[in-house]
This record gives sequence, C-alpha cells and structure tokens, in this order.
Amino acid sequence: MPEQDTDRRPPRFGVNYTPSQGWFHHWLDFDLDAVRADLDAVAGLGLDHVRVFPLWPLFQPNRTLIRPRAVEQLVALADAAAERGLDVAVDGLQGHLSSFDFLPAWTRTWHRRGLFTDPDVLAGQQEYLRTLAAALADRPAFLGMTVGNEFNQFADGPHPDPDRIDAAQAGAWLELMLGACERGAPGRPHLHAAYDAAWYQDGHPFTPAHAARLGAVTAVHSWVFNGTAQRHGATGVATEQHAAYLIELSKAWADDPRRPVWLQEVGAPAPHIPPDGVARFTAATVDAALDCADVWGVTWWCSHDVDRALADFPELEYGLGLFTTDGTAKPAARTLAERAAAWRGRPHRPAPRTTALVVDVGEPEAAPHRSVCAPGGPVFEAWARLAADGVRPALVLDSHTGDADRLAARGITELVTPAEVSGGTTVRRTD
Repeated sequence: MPEQDTDRRPPRFGVNYTPSQGWFHHWLDFDLDAVRADLDAVAGLGLDHVRVFPLWPLFQPNRTLIRPRAVEQLVALADAAAERGLDVAVDGLQGHLSSFDFLPAWTRTWHRRGLFTDPDVLAGQQEYLRTLAAALADRPAFLGMTVGNEFNQFADGPHPDPDRIDAAQAGAWLELMLGACERGAPGRPHLHAAYDAAWYQDGHPFTPAHAARLGAVTAVHSWVFNGTAQRHGATGVATEQHAAYLIELSKAWADDPRRPVWLQEVGAPAPHIPPDGVARFTAATVDAALDCADVWGVTWWCSHDVDRALADFPELEYGLGLFTTDGTAKPAARTLAERAAAWRGRPHRPAPRTTALVVDVGEPEAAPHRSVCAPGGPVFEAWARLAADGVRPALVLDSHTGDADRLAARGITELVTPAEVSGGTTVRRTD
C-alpha cells in the first residue's frame, strides 16, 4: 500500500478492526484466540486487510517506557491476520476513538505539555512510532503506519481542551511523525489521517494541503452525520456520494494527479442511515467511491459492534459493526462482501471526470475559507447538484484553472463555478 498505477489494480477491501470482546480495552486482557475468531469472520467476507489500533497510553505508559509485551501482542495480532490472508495497517497514536480520548498521563494535568510542540513529547511520540514500525517491518503483510487516528482533533475546537497550534506547527509535527515511521520501517508507505475539519473548518491548523501532500497516500474519513445526511436525507445523492466528494476534494490539492487516496473510514451511522437503508447506503457509497480514479481501497468502520455492556458511548457507536458482538453478519457485511467479490481481479479503471467544479478557498495552502466546501457550503451543494444531474464532477482549485497541463493530466476538459451551477450556466471548455 499503495501500489503504483492504482487504477490498473483491483481496489482493496478491508475493515477497521474493533475487537468483539472488550472493544479496544482488549489490550488489557489480550486473548489471541478471541482475536483469531474475529479475524476468521473478517476473512470469511473475502476482505483483504484490517486497520489495527493499539492504545497509546497502554503501550507507552511512561515517556521512556514502551512496553515490550504490548508490542509483542501487536505483532501477534498482525501475524494472526496474515495467517488468514489479511494485510495489516497500524495506527500509532490513539489518540481518539469513538468519542473517547486516550492520552498518556505524562502529557496531561500535572505533566501537561503540548502534544504537538513540546520537545520531550515529540521525542516520546517519535520513539513510540519508530518502535511499532520497526517491530512490524519484517512482516510481509504489514502495509505501513498511520501516524494516529484523527489526531488533529486535539489541535482545535470543538475539542473541550485543545492544544492549539498553527498550520506551520501542524505541518512540522506531521513531518516529524512520518519521519519516525520511516526510520522504523524504511520504504513502507506511511501516512496520516484527519477527521473532516481539515477539509471543512476555517482556521483549523491541519489543512487540505497537509492531507493531500504529506505521506504516501491521502486518507479520507467520511461520516455523513456531519450535516450531510441531516440536509440531504439518508438516500440523497450528497449522502450516498459524500465519500466520493471527499476523494475528489482531496485531488484538488494533490500535487501528483495520480496520488492514491484511501477511503480509510466510512460507515453507516444510525439514525442518519436507518437499519433498512444500510445495505443501500453501503452499496451506493462503495460504488461512488470506486467511480473515482486512484482509489487504493475502502476500509469500513468497523468490524464488530460495541458491546452494550460498555457504558457511555454515543448511541450511534454501538451499532456500526459489520458483525454483532456474537459474530452474526449484518447487512453491511453482506453488501461489502458482494462488492469485494465483484471487484476481485478486476482492474480499477474509472472513466475520467471531465467536468470540474472550481473551488475558491482563498490562499490554497492555509485555505482560510474552506468552509465553502462543507455541507451547506456553495462548493459542496453545487457538487451535489451536478452529481444528482449525472455529471460526475471533479474539483479543481481556482488557482489551478489556468494550468493546462495539470487539467489535462486529470482529464478535465470543462470548468464550472458554484455560482454558475446555482444560476444554471453551462460549463466552460478548458481548451
């Protein structure tokens, strides 16, 4: 991950692994047999990879202690996955999962220091990421490291206690963390992942440029409870193609027109997607995402439901699994399995998206007006309108509309602005 010529290889299908017993607290009582049973169920769907989440405070409870036993358990999980034909991607800094923060005590309260700027914290984070990557580096099934799961949420509101930084500091932190992963596992494709504030929230220090240019691949996390489903309904085009929209939005900032994009998280959250609509949403989301070029793969959130014996999760988090906690496959599981089977051995060659919607966010590096791309914003709503009309729109930065070579490399032959879409104006040729 990622291979070159991604549109000439079958897309990958996988799942974010949430253990059926104990959720991510399973690291406290690690049971390899239980993990194997979970992975048997995942492999039985015909999926080919899992994304795995060690809990940072359990693996590095002290800045200078990375627990060898915890690292051994992570490697054992990776080996068990490989035995079942599943490749393994590992997120390092957890960080944040399903509304809960997991930060080691040496970064909080009496030891409070900046997660993104303090030299000692940075050194500890780098050694932790390097250690995990090095432990997995010789495993053929190891895909690479993701720096952490949506770690950007610690840098800005709405987090109740953020460690605020600016965009330059965010970029410097990402470079350091990616470098640590590379030192641990040289040559593996390492990346970082942000929740959609990076694309949608004005002033957020992690920017679209960071997401689309740093690391080996762009990670996209698509959640329609962000206002999309509320505005457009469970079966609206904007809802069913939200993941495709984010994939195409990432391409507007990518310097490499062939940069791979990984739909690393996507799920069907209730009540925004009702139970009788999950299969349709799953199929529509996957089909729309794979109608975009250079998609490395789709990784569903998540493998198993959260056990209702565990308290205080937001209600929607309990039912996102492909399987119930007792291992029963749900409609999303069957639909994803069908899509994986249909694509097995089939080259991924979507037709070019020849019409591009122009994105003006102000200066493109900082993207000070990126909220125009958010649900309800003029770019988002114009893209949804074009998609509903069957246009298959791409997205291009306003600053790139005069770059004929860039447009040609992406197959773009026509441009249209949000204002022109709302006014019914026809698209303009680029040649």
